[in-house]
Amino acid sequence: MKKRIYVCHTFYHVYVACLKELALLRRKEAGSGKINKPEATLVLSKMSNNFAGLKERAAGSGIFEEVVEFDEKDFTCFPELMPLKENTGSLFRNMLNRMKFCRRLGELEEPFVPVDFKEYEDIYVFCDSDPIGYYLSYKKIRYHAVEDGLNCIRYRDTAREDNKGHFGLKARMAALGLIFIQNGYGKYCIDMEVNDLSQLDHPMPKMIEQSREELVQELTEEDKERLTKMFIANRGELEKRLSQAAASGKPVVLILSEPLCKDLSVRRRLFEDMIAEYGTMEGKKAQIVIKPHPRDLLDYEEAFPEHLVLDSHFPMEILNFVGAEFDRVVTVYTVPSSIHCAKEKVYLGNAFMDKYEDPSVHSGVTNAVHSVTK
Repeated sequence: MKKRIYVCHTFYHVYVACLKELALLRRKEAGSGKINKPEATLVLSKMSNNFAGLKERAAGSGIFEEVVEFDEKDFTCFPELMPLKENTGSLFRNMLNRMKFCRRLGELEEPFVPVDFKEYEDIYVFCDSDPIGYYLSYKKIRYHAVEDGLNCIRYRDTAREDNKGHFGLKARMAALGLIFIQNGYGKYCIDMEVNDLSQLDHPMPKMIEQSREELVQELTEEDKERLTKMFIANRGELEKRLSQAAASGKPVVLILSEPLCKDLSVRRRLFEDMIAEYGTMEGKKAQIVIKPHPRDLLDYEEAFPEHLVLDSHFPMEILNFVGAEFDRVVTVYTVPSSIHCAKEKVYLGNAFMDKYEDPSVHSGVTNAVHSVTK
């Protein structure tokens, strides 16, 4: 049997997989006086992310034994499934269709799965709401689910949001394996790992806690250097831009972009307003540094040529390891608590978003109250 496999859909997922795997390797090394060989497989799903050259760098990092790509297919790629998503007006018929949908999506996904999951002792899946969750359920393969983003269920409990009506009934059906629900409700999900149980409005029995910060604190300087090399293709360019920001003599404000508002012109206006409102500190205009989200399609270099724009293809947490220093970091929904290189953290939340889209669009986002942390 092979040891472990991690199925990742985003750069953040890969980052957490690295933290978990490095911690396991260190614990095995303790007292042995030798470095263990990597023993895990990393799977990069191409369904919603362009990982650029990460596959090659991850393969050479010494953290993973094998790195493979997964051409995961969204259900919209299969026209035969679309009628099964329609509301028939009958709870009974809807549930029958859902049972058919869950099984058929697993079947249709099978030809694209790049590994035999039954060969692994432990399977870790980030965002099991994606088709991989349906596939593992269809194949009756047990796995560990891992939260999609830092404390993300606190802000958006997608299991409940996606199953609003008769949630109790649906949860029981999922526990029996009749339908599939993400985030620990599925029959074949062993447990659901989250960063902080105390943050959740609806913790459930399968949820377990593993603090991301505790894993970060365990990193050695060698680990941090390894992660930096793995995630950043051109470190020299990043350091050059950060040096330019520091040398400006101005306060330095980091803006974390997010793929908010489908209309890119509205998204651009949102970030223009954010910079106008939060790009000044103590009466001084700041040097703005923008870190685009990997899935954000807005061209920030074209939209904001007067500001410094970083590469999008790395998780924001890596900025903690490269000597970056910011006076303020500003986000809308991205939780900024894992950024330790900023003196002030501004989380804007729902009230800010209400100005750019109908509040009903983000009504499922909870606990999203404006806050400033220093």
